Amino acid sequence: MSKIILITGTSTGFGKLMTITLSKAGHTVVAGMRGINDKNAGVAGELAALPNVEVVELDVTSDDSVTQAVASVLEKHGRIDVLVNNAGIAGFGLLEAYSIDQIKRLFEVNFYGVIRTYQAVLPSMRQNRSGLIINLTSGASGHTLPFMVPYLASKFGVESITEGVQDELAEYGIENVSIQPGVYPTEMNNGSKAGLHADKPEVVAEYGDAATDKFNAIGTALFSKMAAYNMDPQTIADGVLTLINLEKGTVPLRFPLDAVAEGTDLEFIHARAETKAKWLAKYN
Repeated sequence: MSKIILITGTSTGFGKLMTITLSKAGHTVVAGMRGINDKNAGVAGELAALPNVEVVELDVTSDDSVTQAVASVLEKHGRIDVLVNNAGIAGFGLLEAYSIDQIKRLFEVNFYGVIRTYQAVLPSMRQNRSGLIINLTSGASGHTLPFMVPYLASKFGVESITEGVQDELAEYGIENVSIQPGVYPTEMNNGSKAGLHADKPEVVAEYGDAATDKFNAIGTALFSKMAAYNMDPQTIADGVLTLINLEKGTVPLRFPLDAVAEGTDLEFIHARAETKAKWLAKYN
């Protein structure tokens, strides 16, 4: 059955591919992005020309923008079946070299943006007693890495949202899932899309060459793995389609899509779930 799907961050990368893929599958896609009348007018027109695709102005850092975008979808279609929280921004650098304001800007997109969309769509989903919310997190959302601490902290936060509200929303028939991608060659990772990186160069200088060398080694390893495993961003778009097509009640809480991990991500997810069950048993 055709679904009404709202996706954030569709001007590039995963979000654009999701829009194209879900349109081809016959779903009605509302593609949200910033600047549809100026900086992203070109891609907005490209996506709007696809079958079953509508483009709306949506800035996840703005309460008003999110509220208005969701209201416009509900006014036209009467419901939102699926929300895909795809909008996100990367950030790299030493924790000490980040200003608090820079970290706040990162969280405004990656963390608070997700809360905004949840709070905008949940009233109608609860009324309909149905809905699916898909959150894009990270392949490292179960642990962390040096030089990515603020970024991964924001993604940890989205994992917490997904896991916590699953129980809160169960009686309303609303399901949540986090897609945990590995490293893929999208605009977020190839340098063409600006990230929110450490902004205190004087602190970086104090750490010296050792930190720079370690950072470069990690980056080289990640990008070499991305090439070796031929990581194709279409995998994520196809994964979203798979989740949307699952029968209600069968959607997993976490859905890792990372060939490089070779199954260790699933092992981690299962081990964490088992440990949590034991912990909860102690408190019940």
